[in-house]
Amino acid sequence: MIIPAGFFPPGEEPEPGEFDCEFNPEEFDVPPEFFEAEELPPIRPLCEEFFAPGGPLRQAAARGGRPYEFRPQQIEMAGAIADALSEGGNLCVEAPTGVGKSFAYLVPLIYRSRSRGRPAIISTETINLQEQLIDKDIPLLRELTGVDFRAALAKGRHNYLCRRRLSLLSGEQRDALLPAPSLALDLDRIVKWLERGADGNRDSIDFRMEAATWNLVCCETGNCLAKKCPFFRNCCYFKARQEWESADIVVANHALFFTDLAMRCAGGNAGALLPNYGAVLIDEAHTLENNAAEHLGLHLSRAGVIATLNRLYNPDSARGLLMRQGYPPELRGAVAEARDEAYGFFTPYENFLAERGENAREVSDPARFPNRLSGKLLQLCRALEAEIDEEDDASFRAELEAQFSRCREFIDAIDSFTSRSIPESVYYAEKDRHSVVLHAAPLNVAEILGEVLFNQDFPVMLCSATLSVRRSFDYFRKRTGFRNGKTLLLDSPFGPDQAKIYISRNMPDPSSEHFNAALAGEIPRFIEFTHGKAFVLFTSYQSLRYCTDALRGYFSESGIRLLVQGENLTRSRLLREFREDIDSVLFGTDSFWTGVDVPGEALSNVIVTKLPFASPGHPLIRARMARIEAEGRSSFTEYSLPEAVLKFRQGVGRLIRSRSDRGIIVLLDRRVLTKNYGRLFLDSLPYQFEQM
Repeated sequence: MIIPAGFFPPGEEPEPGEFDCEFNPEEFDVPPEFFEAEELPPIRPLCEEFFAPGGPLRQAAARGGRPYEFRPQQIEMAGAIADALSEGGNLCVEAPTGVGKSFAYLVPLIYRSRSRGRPAIISTETINLQEQLIDKDIPLLRELTGVDFRAALAKGRHNYLCRRRLSLLSGEQRDALLPAPSLALDLDRIVKWLERGADGNRDSIDFRMEAATWNLVCCETGNCLAKKCPFFRNCCYFKARQEWESADIVVANHALFFTDLAMRCAGGNAGALLPNYGAVLIDEAHTLENNAAEHLGLHLSRAGVIATLNRLYNPDSARGLLMRQGYPPELRGAVAEARDEAYGFFTPYENFLAERGENAREVSDPARFPNRLSGKLLQLCRALEAEIDEEDDASFRAELEAQFSRCREFIDAIDSFTSRSIPESVYYAEKDRHSVVLHAAPLNVAEILGEVLFNQDFPVMLCSATLSVRRSFDYFRKRTGFRNGKTLLLDSPFGPDQAKIYISRNMPDPSSEHFNAALAGEIPRFIEFTHGKAFVLFTSYQSLRYCTDALRGYFSESGIRLLVQGENLTRSRLLREFREDIDSVLFGTDSFWTGVDVPGEALSNVIVTKLPFASPGHPLIRARMARIEAEGRSSFTEYSLPEAVLKFRQGVGRLIRSRSDRGIIVLLDRRVLTKNYGRLFLDSLPYQFEQM
């Protein structure tokens, strides 16, 4: 086993770090025959018939779907997926926008479900795609195929209400247990929501609620009583788990999938989050390496440690579990001491970042950072363990045990980080908006995935619109460890006449001190081509802010609404406003380069301010490049350049989303013309370019 111990998040962030208890299908009414695998019938002919002219897909519009379009690329992809399922081999598919990749993989998986074997997992990056699959695509395809199959959406347990915890907070100790009195109103709303027949899924909540309130009543692993819980038969989470276990197709996100994968590597299928699947389809697979590195790594945050200690006892508000009658004041004192030391532990790391004004910095010598926190946590754990043994209330004891387990996990994580015990990893500190986080990220992701994902007894199929560089999968293979399978590169169904590229002649090199000022001068020139209707994609927030401040007056005078990432609106609200105000302009950074779909006239212009080379200053990027250089190879040629090309393709891919779309792509980085590597970016697009 090449995955090191200690790769789990320490528990403070529930979505990526959810541990679980073993799930036994016998606890539920799952038909025994559902788990009996049958021989898989030939499904390629069924797929070809479904997508062919005159096939079932032609009835899509009559059933509420889109009008039928014959797409040879879609049939080719569906056939390749069918072969991989039948033969058990892996598959990697680049399916450009417009191919209809969701249907192309769903239909073979639906026909596969007739075997009633182990279920198939579909893992996606974005919530939007998960909801589209479950709410739209799958119900439509159930009608069109006529196949009676089961599908379920899998979420981390943090998304479900825990009835036991809600009951505990509704009891006589409510005032002491709530971190703040203001949360009481939220609890009352949750009770009424549940009385109205809610399923306990957070996404179905129809009122505003503090995140802190949900954290108090949601399902958690460490304090789950499972079958011993008096609410088990009506448990919101285990009811959802029953649907997963009896489903033919389970849709999950990458965070849940990779956390489950790590747990399987550590201890087999027992206690895994997802069912014992027999096929995996990873959509939006261009993020595979980064997702694996994140969820197979170690994370320890100040916010997570403080939140756990505050749950036990918050000296600022005199609230917490240990305010319950009968607990000695010395125990609360131990929590307060550990809490003070937690701030003391992370402060040197925060100062370490501030020395150079950086948000992330490699920690190569952890000995320079004092660690008195582990000792305080260990003292607290010993005192807490003694009180837990004396606690008669099973529900309350479960809450204490959960915090005890987290403190133990924090101790282990601190030890792993400070002793650098996880091999082939980069150790670094990072500051986000609210906390300081310590990371240990694996650098051997390809080796890990090659063994634990691509060398199994089931097929793993990957797809995305951008996986190849110069029509080759070599780079993607090296970074992800893809093996034991085939690759398929599909042509775009869109024509080269649907967009045109304009390259500005007036821009200085991006290294020039005048670059941002030149950007502010050129952006309006190209905005006027389409009178708004534009995404302006930046590679740094600093550059975005400069241009926002410089051009706010221009947009106001032009009557064009300017929407800016990081101001008053959330990402989803920004996109909604952009779609509704057809002449608006959106300034965005990293998150708007991918996963954004704005078809039609509303987005007719994508302006790329700078080629999206990753910052070599980030510790993880720098460590990846150093690893390549240590092997005698060029990190720029083998990492920086192909990564930038793939992200560039993702960014400009926001423009053309259907056969009726038309628009322009503007490049304000002249390196595409002045550098030898520039042609690689232009050749990655099918459109003609012109200098202006």
